[in-house]
This record gives sequence, structure tokens and C-alpha cells, in this order.
Amino acid sequence: MPPDNSTSTTNTALRRLDRPSMARLVANDIPDGSFVNLGIGLPVLVAGQLPPGREIILHSENGILGMGPLGSGKAPDPDLVNASKEPVSLLAGASISDSTLSFTMMRGGHLDLSVLGGLEVSAQGDLANWHTNVPNAIPGVGGAMDLAIGAKRAFVMMEHQTRDGRPKIVERCSLPLTGAGVVDRIYTDLAVIDVKPDGLWVQAMVEGLTREQLQARTGAPLRWMQDCRTLSVNA
Repeated sequence: MPPDNSTSTTNTALRRLDRPSMARLVANDIPDGSFVNLGIGLPVLVAGQLPPGREIILHSENGILGMGPLGSGKAPDPDLVNASKEPVSLLAGASISDSTLSFTMMRGGHLDLSVLGGLEVSAQGDLANWHTNVPNAIPGVGGAMDLAIGAKRAFVMMEHQTRDGRPKIVERCSLPLTGAGVVDRIYTDLAVIDVKPDGLWVQAMVEGLTREQLQARTGAPLRWMQDCRTLSVNA
């Protein structure tokens, strides 16, 4: 049974993946030749961790297909930014479109993968990532709903727990949904977890973490792949 979500679990003693390491895990799992959208927040870090020699075409909902990093020493173009308003460059063969065409790419199933941030993910793959339910908070949905539904696969990157130790992977989401049953895989600072029809399957977890510790920090039942990998954590 999952733990009682009304009780927070301390996480101070655990070793965790840092954000670049999380981004590297995601980057290494993106197939060659994929068209990929990187969401605002943690997902934008994936762009800097893409393996050399692999052709991965990055899309931004503000109208760029074929983004690249800003070269060292190169002055940024204030008109050339990603959805997070960070300066980027254009790779050879890149194209720029208006938002109507860019959203058509997203909604029409033309993206192989979207990498999204998350506030909550349920055991059924439901995603909540656009509103915290805090009074007077400004909703920031952007293109999240379109990306969650329109891409062929959706990966979520997020911390495993909130700052007060509550699980972000839950039996059912309590926050407004971005999409129902859309998440295929979850990357956290503690584990990589696949969402399958029969539940949540851990395919990798950080070194030194026991199954009991991971389950205690997760608000839904977990199962473990037979070949579950160990993830090294830099000291």
C-alpha cells in the first residue's frame, strides 16, 4: 500500500541526482532522429546534454524548429529565444514559423516526444503541471496541454517530492490536470519510472536507496523491473 499522503517524509539523508544528471538521463533516452519539444523549467536543461553525433531536432512552441545552444562567446539575438525566453541559436536547416503553425505541429501528432515539467503525476499517467491551486496564482498553462496530448510520447522531469517532503507521484492528482493518461515515463532526482497499463514500474534508482525508501517517498504503489539499474550520484 502507498504511504499516507498526509504525512510528509524527510529527505535530507538521501543522495539525489542533480539537475544536469537528470537532464543527461533524459537526453540519452531520446532516439536518434526525433523531433522533440522541451518544456519550461527542468526540461530546457536537456538541450545542453544531448549526446554528440545524434540528430535530435528541437522544437519550441514560440515558432522554432531546429534550435541549438548559444555558442560560446556569441552575442545573443534578443529576437531568438526559446519558450523559456532563453537565448538560443539556429542549426543548419532550422525554420521559423508563426505560433499558429507551431501549435499545429504540436496538435497534429508531428512531435515524437515532449519533455515536460510536473507538479504531480498519477499512477495512471495523469499530469498536473500548470496550476498550483494557490489563491491568486497566475495560471501558466502555455502550450502544456497541447504538448501533453499531441506528442507521440511524453516524458516528465520533476523532483520526486515537494519541498516539505510530500510525494509528487500520487495515486490520483489533486491539482488541475494538464492531460489524462498522457505520461509515458517519469524522471526524478531519485528514480526513472515507466507508466504502464498495470502500474508504475521502476527501471532505475539512485545508488544507496532501498526499495522501501523509494516507496515511502512515493504516493502510489511501485513495481520494479527485473533489470532495474543503479544510478550513480556524483559526490
